[in-house]
Amino acid sequence: MNNERGRWVWPAAAVGGVTLAMVVAMLAQVRVWFSTTGHVALWHPDVWSSECSQQLFDPYSLTHLSHGLIFAGLFGWLGGVAARRAGWAWAGERRWQFVAAIATAALWEGVENSAWVIDRYRSVTMSLEYLGDSVFNALGDLISCAIGFVIAHRLGVLKTCALFAASELFLLWFIRDNLTLNVVMLLWPIEAIKEWQTAGQPAAPAV
Repeated sequence: MNNERGRWVWPAAAVGGVTLAMVVAMLAQVRVWFSTTGHVALWHPDVWSSECSQQLFDPYSLTHLSHGLIFAGLFGWLGGVAARRAGWAWAGERRWQFVAAIATAALWEGVENSAWVIDRYRSVTMSLEYLGDSVFNALGDLISCAIGFVIAHRLGVLKTCALFAASELFLLWFIRDNLTLNVVMLLWPIEAIKEWQTAGQPAAPAV
């Protein structure tokens, strides 16, 4: 094992431990491994379908990729501050910043799938039928965050900001929702926004 690979052994173990803890926490919250329909897919494009948040990736995966973009900047800055002011040299290393990003994303998955947050989504956002993520989907969300983190470090600040803006605009056009609106509606719901978002919901088929 060369030195560079050896440096990633403990961070990789930490990411594995965090992922396992997230899975255990979700199972404790009675989340299912896969969609209860028995259908398993890598991608599901329809946010109004009951399969959304059940398959590995869906349009909201882009918001989790944006989490990675944001965390790369946030933990890069915090790690630099900790390295300079507290002498924690490890905090300034990308590998441990990556662990912090994945840990934060995994923590959010646990919070997002709590009964209170699920009820909050159903009552104040466009996710009227949201019943929580499957474990399969939560793992996809972690993968998306990891990809976003890696992309951000390769692109640099300006290109990362441009990518974030492009992703938000694309989602706004594609599903009438994005990370920004998701946060706004979860914390400070605006009825006019909800009405605009749900106006894009396909009409129920005639009986």
